[in-house]
Amino acid sequence: KATPKEIVAHSSNVSSLVLGKKSGRLLATGGDDCRVNVWSVNKPNCVMSLSGHTTPIESLQISAKEELIVAGSQSGSIRVWDLEAAKILRTLLGHKANICSLDFHPYGSFVASGSLDTDIKLWDVRRKGCIFKYKSHTQAVRCLRFSPDGKWLASAADDHTVKLWDLTAGKVMFEFTGHSGPVNVVEFHPSEYLLASGSSDRTIRFWDLEKFHVVSCIEEEATPVRCVLFNPDGCCLYGGYQDSLRVYGWEPERCFDVVLVNWGKVADLAICNNQLIGGSFAQSTVSSFVVDLSRVTKSGSVPHGLLRNDEPLAQPTPTGSSLRRSYDRPSTSCSKPQSRVKHSSESERRSPSSEEERDEKESKAEIQNPEDYKEIFQPKNAISRTPPRMNEPFPAPPEDEPVTAKEAAKPNQPVEVQTPLPKQELPFQRPPIASSTPLPRAEPSVIPAARNEPIGLKASDFLPALKNQSQTELVDEEIMSQIRKGHKTVCMVLTSRHKNLDTVRAVWSTSDIKNSVDSAVATNDLSVVVDLLNIVNQTASLWKLDLCTVVLPQIEKLLQSKYESYVQTGCTSLKLILQRFLPLITDILAAPPSVGVDITREERLHKCRLCYKQLKNISNIVKNKSGLSGRHGSAFRELHLLMAVLE
Repeated sequence: KATPKEIVAHSSNVSSLVLGKKSGRLLATGGDDCRVNVWSVNKPNCVMSLSGHTTPIESLQISAKEELIVAGSQSGSIRVWDLEAAKILRTLLGHKANICSLDFHPYGSFVASGSLDTDIKLWDVRRKGCIFKYKSHTQAVRCLRFSPDGKWLASAADDHTVKLWDLTAGKVMFEFTGHSGPVNVVEFHPSEYLLASGSSDRTIRFWDLEKFHVVSCIEEEATPVRCVLFNPDGCCLYGGYQDSLRVYGWEPERCFDVVLVNWGKVADLAICNNQLIGGSFAQSTVSSFVVDLSRVTKSGSVPHGLLRNDEPLAQPTPTGSSLRRSYDRPSTSCSKPQSRVKHSSESERRSPSSEEERDEKESKAEIQNPEDYKEIFQPKNAISRTPPRMNEPFPAPPEDEPVTAKEAAKPNQPVEVQTPLPKQELPFQRPPIASSTPLPRAEPSVIPAARNEPIGLKASDFLPALKNQSQTELVDEEIMSQIRKGHKTVCMVLTSRHKNLDTVRAVWSTSDIKNSVDSAVATNDLSVVVDLLNIVNQTASLWKLDLCTVVLPQIEKLLQSKYESYVQTGCTSLKLILQRFLPLITDILAAPPSVGVDITREERLHKCRLCYKQLKNISNIVKNKSGLSGRHGSAFRELHLLMAVLE
């Protein structure tokens, strides 16, 4: 059952609504009266009213910490308010049409905006301007979402596509196609590399962000989905429809539960205290609904509907298990994208001072209810000497009737009693080994670049084996003799490497970069080549065509190495070569032969043919490794796209 609560939000029609995801208690509405009103979900009075826009509000978003709110209007202007300080923070101008979608970066002070003018812009709230403009969609951008780690941005548009943008590289990583109608919602899985998108074609598709393919598709729903939200633990997806809340799984696709909710134009969902809060609007009225998730089925082996030709579905994935890579969350801000993204012009980055200052003076934050305002926003600035007070859950909805909505919809279906499944073993727990014989240690296929201990080494390997269990003490001489075993060999290897590096350095100081690379290759030591390439990769201007002919065979070896650091260096060098020289190589090879003798051109043509042949050999390695998961797979997939012209 869902408990609705209705309030009159604006003097004219409500055009947008958003919920605060942190507490589930904050609700903001935008209306045709050009105002943004902030509400507490469990109280009927407006806490704060924000003015300044001169056209109706089209889109809203609240920051992750619920300290800022951003609103976009029909005129293309964007305003950011500080809710704690109750004042306008920024006015952002640059879009030429309606603002259709907004989202806050999860860590940094950045806002992404999508517009009817098909542009996506990334704004720095602190610096008061547009940083970059991403242009690839052909129709209005309806939804934007940052990934949990803040490195990617997903955009959904009326052109039936979903695009995944790499903010660190500044380009489209992949374009997901498959929807037959405008895509209006998109959402990242909270932990796995998984993306969900919903369209007006009445489907929800789940996309794998490692292998870039569709995982499953929810079809045959009566109405299009209006909003989606993953459960915080990632076990299921909630879909808000015109008259119901549906709970989905994706491997395989199935519907766990259906809750009949007459919320109409549901605009946003939030989860707090094991309760799902939904916000909807109709004309000037806003309604909030609360669904008790403890009484909603989130997993199970018997799905509701979605069966194809009476075929049995695949075994569901156990709750808590992860089939994909999880997000890394070390970064606290957006990295600066590379130059291939279209930079905003100076006029776009610079705020028009006179017009903006006038707009900010006209913008106001009126506190309608001081008591509620202090209760919601002011305590955040105080130092708490006791544990923070948890939000009380909303009152429980009334008990269900004997016949539930699902049973009423399918009266002839038998009721199946579910036997509780045995407790599943956690994926990171190792089962006990009954055998007393030691297991052989298997060295990993790829040795990671960052590790806390040597691979394949154990302290006990350096100590002599005990002849009997009673012998517990070892003589110092025996221990030292064991430790010294192999010491001379290691010293010889390091001395040889040091000598080779000195040779390369001497050549570098007296000659050009190509001779230095030639001397490094002549040492027949890949570690020396890697050290040199790590220096050369930092300065793109050092790369020349003749240098590529020497480096490419070494890159082929690095890409097949078992050392992760070698593979990373090889990928970086290959990417630089492809970006700087591949267009030149293809153009020269495609050019018609010249008349007469041109020795310089003939030499250049010979180098291009040699590079092309080497790149073809490397492309087979890249293609075979593009199916890998994790960071390596992503790097090889990017290289495979860059080398597509070779095919």
